[in-house]
Amino acid sequence: MPSELSAAQTLAWLTLLRAPGFGAAPIRALLARHGDAVAALAHARRDAPEEARAWFAAPDQAALDRDETWLAAADHHLIVHGAEDFPVLLRDIANAPAALFVAGDPAALWSPQIAIVGSRSASAGGLANAKAFARAFVEAGMVVTSGLAEGIDGAAHTAALDAGGTTIAVLGTGIDLVFPRQHAELAARVAGNGALVSEFPPGTPGHPKHFPRRNRIISGLSLGTLVIEASIKSGSLTTARYAAEQGREVFALPGSIHSPLARGCHKLIREGAKLIETAQEVLEELRGVGAVLADGLRERLALDDAGSTSSRHAANAPTAAHSGDPDYARLIAALDHTPTALDELAGRTQLPAAALSSMLLVLELDGLVVAQGGRYARKTP
Repeated sequence: MPSELSAAQTLAWLTLLRAPGFGAAPIRALLARHGDAVAALAHARRDAPEEARAWFAAPDQAALDRDETWLAAADHHLIVHGAEDFPVLLRDIANAPAALFVAGDPAALWSPQIAIVGSRSASAGGLANAKAFARAFVEAGMVVTSGLAEGIDGAAHTAALDAGGTTIAVLGTGIDLVFPRQHAELAARVAGNGALVSEFPPGTPGHPKHFPRRNRIISGLSLGTLVIEASIKSGSLTTARYAAEQGREVFALPGSIHSPLARGCHKLIREGAKLIETAQEVLEELRGVGAVLADGLRERLALDDAGSTSSRHAANAPTAAHSGDPDYARLIAALDHTPTALDELAGRTQLPAAALSSMLLVLELDGLVVAQGGRYARKTP
């Protein structure tokens, strides 16, 4: 379960996040210097740019009340940078978000993810490819992450859900707004079988500058990004660029030289993206990347929270999970061949969900565990 913030900390976070002209970087810097959101807010009132200081002096209490009302609802969460449940792969990207509003299951953000993105005006063939790849990925235990847009995004989310899998949608609006509106039902399905995610407070309308910010989160959560149909000016190329800058794999499907929707993918391939024809090729590439990222995850958790349960897993997590760590042994004993949810495993083992997520990723990369729709089971020999 997510780390609980006190009422004072929650209000301080919401006040910081709503400040105009005051983005993620200054919030993270204040937190690094002053330790928590209440102390950060006190200093921001003195040191922030003039526009933000005016907000801090007289914040819109009605807007803050709406935020708190949204957070009070079931399965609504605020996950803040620096907390142990903040997704570790997202934590170190350039300009990481200061916080995430999440509707659904926050544990899904710790699952191995592959981003599928592409054109809003996709062809019938592109939509079919998005659905086929999404199905294959969730059947292999991956979570499909995208941006809930029309076209490729929507097809990938829908296919992942229809296959019984988990999917994550990152929004360029406030967490309570759905764009496009015709995806309202799809958004509800995503929240019920994964998570809706936004760094924007509730009620924030869509704006062109928001979507590149959304795209860095899509790629930052994922082990790799697959682009299926994109024009030269497609926002999907922005997601691919972020993925490359974040050290993640970029994959692209080739198409006809006569199709404008293939030109973006061909440009990515010329620039070093991997040309992909099957889902299995993507999964094989990601095994190596996932192993490297799992090592980084262990090390980061160890550095961040020395002495805690989760750091002990991170520091001692074996390359082969049967090497004697007692908490790994407890987790393996709690697993059987029936897929089990993370919350249930936390109850069986009395281990924190954030630690379990990293341990399960290690076990999955070691070939001992399979993930199925956000649930985990021992792999049948």
